[in-house]
Amino acid sequence: MPEVEIGGKVVVGDNRRIAVIAGPCVIESEQHCLAMAGALKESSGRAGLPLVFKASFDKANRSSIRSYRGPGLAEGLRILDRIKTETGLPVLSDIHEASQAAPAARVLDVLQIPALLCRQTDLLLAAAATGLPVNVKKGQFLSPWETANIVEKLRTSGNGKVLLTERGTTFGYQNLVVDFRSIPIMKSFDCPVVFDATHSVQRPGLQGDSSGGDRAFIATLARAGVAAGADALFVEVHDRPEQALSDGSNSLPLREFENLLVEVRRIAESLGRNR
Repeated sequence: MPEVEIGGKVVVGDNRRIAVIAGPCVIESEQHCLAMAGALKESSGRAGLPLVFKASFDKANRSSIRSYRGPGLAEGLRILDRIKTETGLPVLSDIHEASQAAPAARVLDVLQIPALLCRQTDLLLAAAATGLPVNVKKGQFLSPWETANIVEKLRTSGNGKVLLTERGTTFGYQNLVVDFRSIPIMKSFDCPVVFDATHSVQRPGLQGDSSGGDRAFIATLARAGVAAGADALFVEVHDRPEQALSDGSNSLPLREFENLLVEVRRIAESLGRNR
């Protein structure tokens, strides 16, 4: 399986040590993001796992028009650039339009395609054209084998640095179900697979004007995802989930982050994935 190098510091795939993509759902403020990045870096360092920091500059698909979206492209990228400079961590964020790919690529180390946009051809091609690694969230409406078409779109643009993320499948009525067979199926397309343990416990639209979630199951699904062969773990983390401006109900409390990393590292090592 091809490896994907992120920011010259993190390598994902091919029996490498499990990588972690973690951070708050959205940039709430510059100081909060800096504090979270510092805390996550310390925890991942003690757990011995490589970290990519994530936070969205714009949550363009919130349930309600009144929901907080983030600081926007220009200000969000400025904040992420500062985090990258001061912490030395690679950074990841979502893009929602093809026009965002080039400016985002000047700061980010990974461009992420949101699940609801995973089949948008122009968006995928623009992301691939930057030459950066592209992490595509599998749409909640897709079977895992359908992601082969997503991989083909990116690779025909000459960019082989593709990551696919499993984040659950919807059967309606505000619930998601994870079929762990999707991890080996998507890995069969010769790209590393990330398991998103926090969006997988999301309850879309459960609260009417926002999504709910069952954060009590995050660790259970994370352990299962790594055991099923995931090359990296995606976790939204917040120091005060009850006060988070987005996805608080399916965010892992910061105090639980390090213990989870220790657990998944042990699982991965028991399967011989520690290169």
